[in-house]
Amino acid sequence: MATPDPFDPLNPPAIRRTSPMRPLPRLIFASRWLQLPLYLGLIVAQGVYVVHFLVELLHLVEAAFGSQTALQALISSIGYKTDAPITALNETVIMLVVLALIDVVMISNLLIMVIVGGYETFVSRMDLEGHRDQPEWLSHVNASVLKVKLATAIIGISSIHLLKTFINAGNYTDRVLIAQTVIHITFLLSAMAIAYTDKLMSKEH
Repeated sequence: MATPDPFDPLNPPAIRRTSPMRPLPRLIFASRWLQLPLYLGLIVAQGVYVVHFLVELLHLVEAAFGSQTALQALISSIGYKTDAPITALNETVIMLVVLALIDVVMISNLLIMVIVGGYETFVSRMDLEGHRDQPEWLSHVNASVLKVKLATAIIGISSIHLLKTFINAGNYTDRVLIAQTVIHITFLLSAMAIAYTDKLMSKEH
């Protein structure tokens, strides 16, 4: 067997691969664990979203059975206003509540991408290879892929917010409608720019 060339960067000798890190590089490398409380905090935030989702769902079910208290809580939470008093669920209120629930789910998906993908990319491996519940996107995730997926998720969330605004357009001024549309288009163009930049970098590598 040929002796490994100590100057070959693609095939370094075994002693070089197993040599201990110096104290300062070890400290710098270990500093990645400072991100752990941030990801744990996001898990707590996701728990708050779950509670909010269940409360809104409970109000929707109660309002469907005629509870005026639950109905008023829903109307207040979605910001729906009309000249005529609302005494029962109507299609617009149901649609706005469902869109709000979808919004919570999409934000929760975004949190999962940040928590799982960020931990896997920047902190430590989870060793999920071969696990039956391993997310499909996690098998090829890196910093660039994570940025594109996050940008796509933000566009989806912005789309839900924009649809809610258009359904409830009577309660918003033209300035707000135009501003939200421009913001959504900005998110879309930003995601396209991120994806195009990532494609160019992949070609260079």
